[in-house]
Amino acid sequence: MMAKDKKKSGWNGFSLRPRKEMPEGLWLGCPGCKEMLFRKTMEENLHVCPECGYHFRIDGPTRLAQLADEGSFEELGADLASSDPLKFTWGQQDYKDRIHVDPEKAAAHEAMLAGKAFIRGRGVMLAAMNFTFLGGSMGMVVGEKFCLAVERAMEENLPLLVVSCSGGARMHEGVVALQQMAKTSAALARYDQAGGLYISLLTDPTTGGVAASFSMLGDVILAEPGALIGFTGPRVIQQTIKIELPEGFQRSEFLLEHGFIDMIVARKDLRGEISRLIDYCGK
Repeated sequence: MMAKDKKKSGWNGFSLRPRKEMPEGLWLGCPGCKEMLFRKTMEENLHVCPECGYHFRIDGPTRLAQLADEGSFEELGADLASSDPLKFTWGQQDYKDRIHVDPEKAAAHEAMLAGKAFIRGRGVMLAAMNFTFLGGSMGMVVGEKFCLAVERAMEENLPLLVVSCSGGARMHEGVVALQQMAKTSAALARYDQAGGLYISLLTDPTTGGVAASFSMLGDVILAEPGALIGFTGPRVIQQTIKIELPEGFQRSEFLLEHGFIDMIVARKDLRGEISRLIDYCGK
């Protein structure tokens, strides 16, 4: 008796049809816990890892969207641009060409966005640095926008909130960039004499001339978890002084323990904490 024919498998060998490629950028690795994260899930969680709480860097427009009430931000000094005082050139690129970016193709066309906004219904002057533009470096435009925000805060008796995220002063403008350290600090001194409330929020990274000027002059200094904060990075310090640095040196938690900042606030809690501070200070 002949055996019944075996049922033929539906698989007909390797297909010659082109393989569907997975779109790039759907997944990314978390620097904190090394887990692979679905990008959309991470973005919906305010760009914070849902597994370990690692706070990813975000650009200026994203920061404003997270902090300000929807549709409330009114920008100041949007037309300001550097005059390239040193006619700086490096490699094959001129500084003047690097700073004239098409706003439609970039998150922002300078390293700071400033303007009036509302946070949970409280009016504030809000300035947020934009790390995606030349590492959030502070040049003449950053200094001018900062001072515009301070002056408007004094005129309208508003609290001032500044979000720092910067690699420091902009080398392409030389001493003009360094001058902004004194200029912004002097503006804050006038604001303080007028009785203003200055809340400084430090994010990863806050370094160089920004760390040595306006970012550390707040009446209240907040920081996001794990942010690198300091004038010079730990690697340079360790190479210079030739000693082992403490674990977590120059991170938010280390600075809080040593009294350099007042509070560490997770990104999801920032709006509530800032509005509470404004109310507590009677502003």
